[in-house]
Amino acid sequence: MAEFTMELNEDQRGVRDWIHGFAAEVMRPAAAEWDEREEFPWPVVQEAARIGLYSLDFYAQQFFDPTGLGIPMAMEELFWGDAGLGLAITGTGLAAIGVLTNGTEEQIGTWLPQMYGDATDVKIAAFCSSEPDAGSDVSAMRTRAVYDEAKDEWVLNGTKTWATNGGIANVHVVVAVVDPELGARGHASFIVPPGTPGLSQGQKFKKHGIRASHTAEVVLDGVRLPGHCLLGGKDKLDERLARARERVRTGGARTHNAAMATFEASRPTVGAQAVGIARAAYEVALDYAQTRVQFGRPVIDNQGVAFQLADMRTRIDAARLLVWRASWMATAGKPFTAAEGSMSKLFAGETAKAVTAQAMQILGGNGYTREYPVERMHRDAAIYTVFEGTSEIQRLVIARTISDVPIR
Repeated sequence: MAEFTMELNEDQRGVRDWIHGFAAEVMRPAAAEWDEREEFPWPVVQEAARIGLYSLDFYAQQFFDPTGLGIPMAMEELFWGDAGLGLAITGTGLAAIGVLTNGTEEQIGTWLPQMYGDATDVKIAAFCSSEPDAGSDVSAMRTRAVYDEAKDEWVLNGTKTWATNGGIANVHVVVAVVDPELGARGHASFIVPPGTPGLSQGQKFKKHGIRASHTAEVVLDGVRLPGHCLLGGKDKLDERLARARERVRTGGARTHNAAMATFEASRPTVGAQAVGIARAAYEVALDYAQTRVQFGRPVIDNQGVAFQLADMRTRIDAARLLVWRASWMATAGKPFTAAEGSMSKLFAGETAKAVTAQAMQILGGNGYTREYPVERMHRDAAIYTVFEGTSEIQRLVIARTISDVPIR
């Protein structure tokens, strides 16, 4: 087990600088255009694939970094480049984590490569959990999966919403209810292969920020899946459901929920994205304050502005510390006894929202125009207190963990 450190090694610094170069040279010049177009930026993702940045091998190398810092370091640099383009490049990762954490070895070997494709034939994947009437409340999920034992097939019906890459993905990972009486304990995750009849894209959302990332509803109408598309396999599901029924009968503790496990594993990663956005806005504001002259002196000579920048930098560094700690703990197998994963996402998301707002304030009227990127960064940052668990949900998770009380 690697010791926790804030010092990147030589290999990590090399990867960081490589990603930073891509973010500066490819992403930033294209960011405003794709934000305006509100379309999936295939050319940018294809360029990332061409250099090996968008690939299963690259993410596997970072995921298995023994220090735990590979993924958060990569996320921060990409989202420093641009959040919308960054999410287009990394959006497949949530589906990949779902398969990696809950799938069998055969499923992992079969489906992960199909989620990314290769440099000549780029593919993407989507993780579909949220529903129109069940966002953070996973117990209210209505999408059903019914097992047809005679054909060894699962039949899925329902509508998913807020799905990154939904409807345009090659592979969809869908969370559905298999036993309604068990609530959140009665869920399972399924692989929907490319071209499966019955899956279609519903409404595509026009968003406040992260516009280059495709977000849409996914409609499942009589989708039939072979039995082997159940993540983890039916034997494992039957065992888990039996334990859940017994715990319901005896009033025991909750059992593992695959969808929630996927979100929990990804929260520090999302926090790292927020750190990247905040850092980008801070750097623009610092440069502006140092070069903009008003009343015969640089703006930063004003103590009110200087103190804002000091607070911004302090919050960014604190957020990064929380993200890196949680990422290291997850890799080292240390339990989140105080919901450290949720802490990192909560603080980083709130930091991105606050720092981008402060950056706009420092730039004054210029900060409100699209001539400067902080306006876009502020719009992008807003989602980081909402998706993958709102700030209120993160606080609820933390409060329940530290108190061992089922707070509502």
